[in-house]
Amino acid sequence: MALELPLTETATLLQQSIQRYLADHPRPEWNGLAELGLSAVGIPDEAGGVGGGAIERAAIMAELGPALAGSDWLAHHIAASLLARLAPEHGLLASLATGEVRIALALGDSGEVPLVAGAADADWLILAGTERTALVSAAAAGISRRRRAMMDGSQVADVTVEASAQVDSVLAQGAAAASARQWAIDARNAALCAEAAGLMDRMVTDTAAYLQQRKQFGVPIATFQVLRHRLADMQMALLKAEGLTERAVLREGGEEWEHAVSAAVVETIDAVRAVGEGAVQLHGGMGVTEELALGGQFKRGLAIAATLGSKTPHLARHAQAA
Repeated sequence: MALELPLTETATLLQQSIQRYLADHPRPEWNGLAELGLSAVGIPDEAGGVGGGAIERAAIMAELGPALAGSDWLAHHIAASLLARLAPEHGLLASLATGEVRIALALGDSGEVPLVAGAADADWLILAGTERTALVSAAAAGISRRRRAMMDGSQVADVTVEASAQVDSVLAQGAAAASARQWAIDARNAALCAEAAGLMDRMVTDTAAYLQQRKQFGVPIATFQVLRHRLADMQMALLKAEGLTERAVLREGGEEWEHAVSAAVVETIDAVRAVGEGAVQLHGGMGVTEELALGGQFKRGLAIAATLGSKTPHLARHAQAA
């Protein structure tokens, strides 16, 4: 297991269901994830969901990561969870819980908001600006989307919100809107770190197995000291990122949460490159072929690092909290 977390009963059941499903469906699509009940995570029981918070989110992302299936689920989950936080009795939650209706979060409420995960296929959008959080139909007048394919195969959309766009409801304003937006960013970032941990764990495991299988001069290349050192460096990078990610997950809702998320983000940005590049190089030319899952996993790791953004603001926030 990529992350050592005190799993709830719900998290354990979801994790086991995902593992069984992925054994038969290595690249699951949205409908399959919804049938597992994942679309209901983060939505209260009273609204038709199964509840769940940071631990469930992290456990799911760590499992979906190696299958390259985490992006769309996380986009729906964060937006649905935010709606549940701001409007726990909203009628849309029941449809979101079944997965029949999808939702995504755009970090802006006017003009163009680029590269919105999940927005390409979403039915609803939450527009999270610094002064206003609003719910709007993706088909509403004044809302347009331009689908884009990313290097890791995920589908995103550039969302344009015109001044004339009519929102369905305003969920928060002022300080409450700013707080909701920051919660969504930090929850997403911690979950992306968990996804990266799952990816890196699989890359390290598969690379170690490959070094035992591949032979040169009649012996496994795992016996070559320089390669063993490179694998050890990968494992160390993974362990550091995992430890800080676990801390970020367990601190959600506490005073140290923002500090913990920033620490995990900084370590994960460095780790995904170190582990991914190491795995590809130790596999040689095989590492970038479609025959192995490694190439796609490395690309997803780089996409996660790009989404997490620059380390500079996280280092600054970490320093302020220290």
